[in-house]
Amino acid sequence: MAVYGSTSSYFTTPVTQSYLDVWQNRPIPKTSDDTYIVINETYQYRPDLLAFDLYQDAGLWWVFYQRNPNTLVAPPWDFKVGTRIYLPRLDTLRSALGF
Repeated sequence: MAVYGSTSSYFTTPVTQSYLDVWQNRPIPKTSDDTYIVINETYQYRPDLLAFDLYQDAGLWWVFYQRNPNTLVAPPWDFKVGTRIYLPRLDTLRSALGF
C-alpha cells in the first residue's frame, strides 16, 4: 500500500488494495498576496527547480499547475519562457496542504 506525504498531489487520493483510486484534486487557494511572475530561461520546462528555489521542496512543482489551471495544462512542456503565472506563498501552501 502506497502512502503519500502531505506535500504530495496524491495525499488525498484513496488507495484501494495496492492501487491508486481516482485522483482527488487538492486546490490551492487564490490570495491577494500571490506573486505574479514571468517564467524565465532558468526555469523553462523545470517547475521542480522553481519549487525548490521557492519552497525548498522540488516535489511541490504541481502547485503551480493547481494554482494556474487555465495557463498551465501540460506539465512540464507549457512551463516555458514568457508564460505568466501566479505563485502561492509558502504560508498559503502550509495552510492549504497541512504541512
